Amino acid sequence: MSSSIKLPKFCNHCGKAFIAQKTTTKYCGHKCNSAAYKKAKREEKVNAEFKNQQSKIVSASPVVATETLSTPIAGNHINLRDKEFLSVAETAQLVGASRWTIQRMIKDNRLPASKFGSRTIIKRTSIDNLFN
Repeated sequence: MSSSIKLPKFCNHCGKAFIAQKTTTKYCGHKCNSAAYKKAKREEKVNAEFKNQQSKIVSASPVVATETLSTPIAGNHINLRDKEFLSVAETAQLVGASRWTIQRMIKDNRLPASKFGSRTIIKRTSIDNLFN
């Protein structure tokens, strides 16, 4: 059933003005409708995953809390607390400081480190001794 109504509206996705023939029309065309649908579905997935992660954190045991300090390496998770030698980035993640702060501490000889090729390696015991 065709309508002779002509309603000036603005597209909910792109914001362009268009003439709608129904009162329920929200988008200027199929392309904007599809894009808005895809965006809504993507947001649903993100929100569902966010709620899933929140529920894990709320009911977290100490095991889950240590999983947050894991670094993915080639699909595996290695716990930073179990490694004997750490890179500057891993040390920064473990301590909760920036890489630059760790580099400054190494330069000021407050944190002993060794060069392994071009990488700077920090012993786990020296990090533990920082706070003792």
